[in-house]
Amino acid sequence: MKAHTRETQSTMTPEKALAYLKEGNVRFQNNLKANRNLLEQVNDTSEGQFPFATILSCIDSRVSAELIFDQGLGDIFSVRIAGNFINEDILGSMEFACKLAGTKLIVILGHTSCGAIKGACDDAKMGNLTKLISKIKPAVAQVEEPKDQSKRNSTNLEFVDSVAKKNVYISLEKTRKDSPVLAEMEKKGEILLIGAMYDVNTGVVTFFD
Repeated sequence: MKAHTRETQSTMTPEKALAYLKEGNVRFQNNLKANRNLLEQVNDTSEGQFPFATILSCIDSRVSAELIFDQGLGDIFSVRIAGNFINEDILGSMEFACKLAGTKLIVILGHTSCGAIKGACDDAKMGNLTKLISKIKPAVAQVEEPKDQSKRNSTNLEFVDSVAKKNVYISLEKTRKDSPVLAEMEKKGEILLIGAMYDVNTGVVTFFD
């Protein structure tokens, strides 16, 4: 499989980009990697890059976007931060990726058993991590169940995963609210903005409707 070129990127639609990622995740689940020569792709992309998608995900070592979607060099922009939340630097990066570099799809990808989410559920405090976790706490507050406070912590993995999913929804809303550039592109159908969850137990990515 060759690296993407200006020509292949120009024919990409948001829907086609999403289909590429879905197909890649199925290959990953079945341990069937696309046939690609990475060293050849190094040469192919040495003078330019033409990715088709931008993926915001957590820094978790189990959630490498290139691997779980079976993509090669030059295929995707990978933005990573613990808890996959939105701030102005990440928005700027995604605006560059879509408006200037031509990607057609933004995926905000949460995952199960997320350590940053667990920290927010437990109100953890440690150095600069305290400020990072504070940005995830709104998701904790918006998940209403369970009411029992003794079950609203990291020992309850169902609660943790519910908060992780809510955090993705909040990130989608914040992207549309705080980036007029991306909101306008989405409105015009130039890009697709979608949320998803990765299951660290199965390797399956579930995209939101």
